[in-house]
Amino acid sequence: MNNTEVHQQINQYLDKLSSERLELVADFLAYLANKESEDATQELLDIPGFIESFERSKKDIAESRVKNWRTIRSDV
Repeated sequence: MNNTEVHQQINQYLDKLSSERLELVADFLAYLANKESEDATQELLDIPGFIESFERSKKDIAESRVKNWRTIRSDV
């Protein structure tokens, strides 16, 4: 089943729910979205040297030690 079909099926179910159940669904969806975001963050934090590289990059940006990506990649 593709995303469009899944969305359609979910909407059909949502149309049949009471307000109280819709609130429950909204809370559950918020939990799932937050969990997915946390998992993605943890995945980045698990990369060896990521935090150091990220901090170094922030410092480079603050000190204008960056290049315009167009000067590096003109084919995108």
